[in-house]
Amino acid sequence: MITGELKTQIDGIWNTFWTGGISNTITIVEQLTYLIFIKDLDETETRNERKALRGFKYTPLFAVYKGEKDEVNQQNFRWKNLKEMDVNARHNIFSNTVDGVFPFIRSLGKDQSLFSTYMKGATFGISKPSVLDQVMEKLERIDMTNQDTKGDIYEYLLSKLEGGGTAGQFRTPRHIIKLMVELMQPSLEDTICDPSAGTAGFLVAAKEYIDKHNEMTELDKKSEHINKTMFNGTEFDATMLRIASMNLYLHGIEEPNIVDVDAVSKDNTVSNAYTLMLANPPFKGTIDKESISAGLKNVTDTSKTELLFLALMLRQLKKGGRAAVIVPDGVLFNNSNAHKSIRKEIIENNKLEAVISMPNGVFNPYTPVSTAIIIFTKTGSGGTDNVWFYDMLADGKSLDVKRNLLVDEDLFMDFAFGNSLENADEELKRSVHNKFNLPQILDHYRYYKSDYFKKMHGKNGELLQVNDVPENLAFNHFMGETLTHDYSDRTSQSFIVPFNEIKENDWDLSINRYKEIFYEEVKYDEPKVILQRINEMDEKRVELKKLLLSKI
Repeated sequence: MITGELKTQIDGIWNTFWTGGISNTITIVEQLTYLIFIKDLDETETRNERKALRGFKYTPLFAVYKGEKDEVNQQNFRWKNLKEMDVNARHNIFSNTVDGVFPFIRSLGKDQSLFSTYMKGATFGISKPSVLDQVMEKLERIDMTNQDTKGDIYEYLLSKLEGGGTAGQFRTPRHIIKLMVELMQPSLEDTICDPSAGTAGFLVAAKEYIDKHNEMTELDKKSEHINKTMFNGTEFDATMLRIASMNLYLHGIEEPNIVDVDAVSKDNTVSNAYTLMLANPPFKGTIDKESISAGLKNVTDTSKTELLFLALMLRQLKKGGRAAVIVPDGVLFNNSNAHKSIRKEIIENNKLEAVISMPNGVFNPYTPVSTAIIIFTKTGSGGTDNVWFYDMLADGKSLDVKRNLLVDEDLFMDFAFGNSLENADEELKRSVHNKFNLPQILDHYRYYKSDYFKKMHGKNGELLQVNDVPENLAFNHFMGETLTHDYSDRTSQSFIVPFNEIKENDWDLSINRYKEIFYEEVKYDEPKVILQRINEMDEKRVELKKLLLSKI
């Protein structure tokens, strides 16, 4: 969420557009996005130039070549050079429709690629040189080295779009995206999709995870797959299509496959295509029943998008494919036939792995809706035995509209932007747990899914008495409390529930259905004892009053 100085800076840029005669919200969002993209291109080129000194090979983004009429120097399109130019000369380069900045960025994608298709609509819309000058000057003051800054800016800009809230266009908090990606551990073999791509936050996070966990030689071997087929999504908002394409391009994906289609409509015919799906579908949307893909209605007869997207994921996943998706709590317990049918499909006919309940406020200030993350695998033949439930009570930020950090900023950023607290010791993780549950969630789930779990725990999750060396029990892989936790204890945040119990409860997945609340017994004295104590206090009060009066 954008707050403080960054919010003030973006508001200042917004006001510059307004006072400069640009009042259309969509125009401001798009023009600002293009400028951020151009700035990032130059920063990417600068990083590559530095790496080239250590032997890194790359194709320069900005070249110098002979045009039809004269020499074209694309070095003039670099942010560092643009910002040094005369105000009018700079504006001429931006507004040049033949060999200026915008023809350049439209040419970046491969011919006929989707990126190139969406960028064809990119046009320069700032008519006054002074406005461009002021906006660039103010953008230059914003530190964008933190990977989330651009996402925060997009989130804030989206909040200004008319109807943005009702369309569900809220960027998922980066640390929640990071948690979901870390839980699913995407690999170079995966084909990944987000059917409600938005700004492509999930896909970008998956790319960052893959880059971090693989050697450069392995990435090179899979470069064709990474650039053309690994990252997929659907989105029907033209602005989001461009933003998502630019976001993925800047993260090294040359031809992102973001398709312009309403994901749950008849126009989307993709099936059995992906091995991993990560998504936060719109919560409140509905779609005309006549336009819904027939196959989805067979699974859940509804027009509610949150249910249709789950049916879509089951259709689009390959057998053995996995999904992590955010759903509103109503999906977990609502008694309508449509809600129960999709839950039954996931639990009985496929394999539900986990339900992670998130606290109210995770999506503040935009919506107070309670949400959960569900994780499942497509099998087509059942397989759910136990379901792991986790009651997330704290995500590291306050749950009010301010969403202030409650833990050390470096600690939080380590989790959200890079190393998942790999450098933090167990004592530190335990000390922040009451304010920041995400490290424990990640540790518990990975342990639950590992082969070690059955060594230490029975079929109901109870702790067994095991005589073995710590290394064989994974004490060097997981936190000690993770291995010694009693997963049958339903008064805890982390426990498992068997398939049969969920079936008996009509496929209810609400954590409150299964979690036990422990009430500590409070004993009170008998009334006559309490009355005697009151009388003694009253007598003492009278004595003290007499003493004070005697001294007047």
